Amino acid sequence: MKYLKLAELYAELEKTSKTLEKTSLIADFLKDSPKKELPRIVLLVRGAVSPDYETFELGIGKKLVIKAIAQASGVSEEQVNKDWKTIGDIGEVAEKCIKNRKQATLFSKSLTVEDVFKTLRELPTVTGKGAVDRKLSLLKKLLVSAKPGSAKYIARTVLGELRIGVGTGTLRDAIAKAFDRDKAAVERAFNTTTDFSKVIELASSDELHKAEVILGKPLQVMLYPKEASIEDGFKRVGKPAIVEYKYDGFRCLINKDGQSVALFTRRLENIATRFPDIVEAVRKNIKAKQAIIDAEITGTDRKTGIQLPFQAISQRIKRKYNIERMAQDLPVRVNAFDLLYLNGKTLLREPLKKRFAALKKILKKEKGKIELVKQIVTSSEKEVEKFYKKSLNSGNEGVMMKKIDAEYKPGSRVGLGVKIKPVMESLDLVILGGEWGTGKRAGWISSFLLGCKQGDKFLPIGKVGTGIKEKEELGVSFEELTKLLNKDIVKSIGRDVIVTPKVIIEVAYEEIQKSPTYESGYALRFPRLLRLRVDKPLSDVDNIKRIERLYAAQRGKK
Repeated sequence: MKYLKLAELYAELEKTSKTLEKTSLIADFLKDSPKKELPRIVLLVRGAVSPDYETFELGIGKKLVIKAIAQASGVSEEQVNKDWKTIGDIGEVAEKCIKNRKQATLFSKSLTVEDVFKTLRELPTVTGKGAVDRKLSLLKKLLVSAKPGSAKYIARTVLGELRIGVGTGTLRDAIAKAFDRDKAAVERAFNTTTDFSKVIELASSDELHKAEVILGKPLQVMLYPKEASIEDGFKRVGKPAIVEYKYDGFRCLINKDGQSVALFTRRLENIATRFPDIVEAVRKNIKAKQAIIDAEITGTDRKTGIQLPFQAISQRIKRKYNIERMAQDLPVRVNAFDLLYLNGKTLLREPLKKRFAALKKILKKEKGKIELVKQIVTSSEKEVEKFYKKSLNSGNEGVMMKKIDAEYKPGSRVGLGVKIKPVMESLDLVILGGEWGTGKRAGWISSFLLGCKQGDKFLPIGKVGTGIKEKEELGVSFEELTKLLNKDIVKSIGRDVIVTPKVIIEVAYEEIQKSPTYESGYALRFPRLLRLRVDKPLSDVDNIKRIERLYAAQRGKK
């Protein structure tokens, strides 16, 4: 298939903000595409050339893209830079320059989807001496053969800025519509495989039922809604219920295959190299050749043994250097609570009680290193209340209440388990932009525009500038946030910046108010940053419906 056809789809998607229209456009395109091309196309529609869980960075910066555009078009680098600063979109700059290229390319060929996909897959493999020049050559070769419209989206894809407004939900629904499959079946397949290229192969062959857990690859963890009270929790999950500590840590899917250990966060990132202490504990204490374990990782104070808040160990998730020193300074503990796979057999459809019993058999407890979750089985509200208070006093967030015979449904928030936490509810929001500071905060972004989800887009809901440290301490600093956001700035207007939505933070607030100022229709009164959520994917950003529920609840409305 010609890549220009895919570029034309991108252009149509960019023109509309209507989710149903985007869904139909993608569905029609998939329906008319050659079956062998579908796995590549579905990834490219997401602006990617690999599943989310692959550690696959193209390793191309704006400077190299600008140089490639200049060489492919015959326009000077100085002019390309000038255009980029004026236009603010590297894709539109590429389109303009290729359209006005100074001489025709005699030996270029018509680009195919396969050409673009294979070249982009090749870019990260180019390393060693002369790597920059070879990457430049590959990128230039694509742009030389590209029509102006194609060049626009090649440049954007290379920099991870496709900007066509297609998220997971839209793509899921488009696959279902294209092949007349059940949406729920498509979603189950994606939550189990976390790979749309695999999902579309199964959907196009009417084999979605064959989607299974693959050892060594992540799946979406099962999620749990919040209930207001223990009484409501029992109503949801039944009696007796399994009740567990809800730790203040991060979820981790531990994959063990012989001596090979992978540790997947909710972002589907394998962080095994950053937690050699967990890898060692798993190898030593999990008495099974193959296993996938759902666990919560918590930090402990090296001197006192007291459990630390999540923000302390979030430093370890981000750390890529001095790993051994960090492991000594900030030790962690694995709190295992579920077993999803054992020695070649998937356990997702087995009842929770049976899965936990199997986990108990294969886990050898090592205090402070790897332990089973603290758990009771009860029908008594009083007993749960006592257990809940004990959990809070131990530095935890609350308790989980789970249906005793529940199966494990990846990615679902279906009420087979619930969480009980103190009344004040925080929000997980994504940073959409910010404002450069002045005075002692000069050089830092010091006010941050926050967004909640609505479908596949993010709506502004307010700004936060408190709860952030001025210096790098046990907390989040302005410097740290600025470093995280700086590389993802897509537009600057005076002191204001717009960034690609990537950085998620947990925010506390005094009240949710109606507001005509922000597109969401709401604003947060006295918001403050609680912590970075480096463990969470964009799909976990709180949506507008939850904002509306919390707004109604705080006023006693129905």
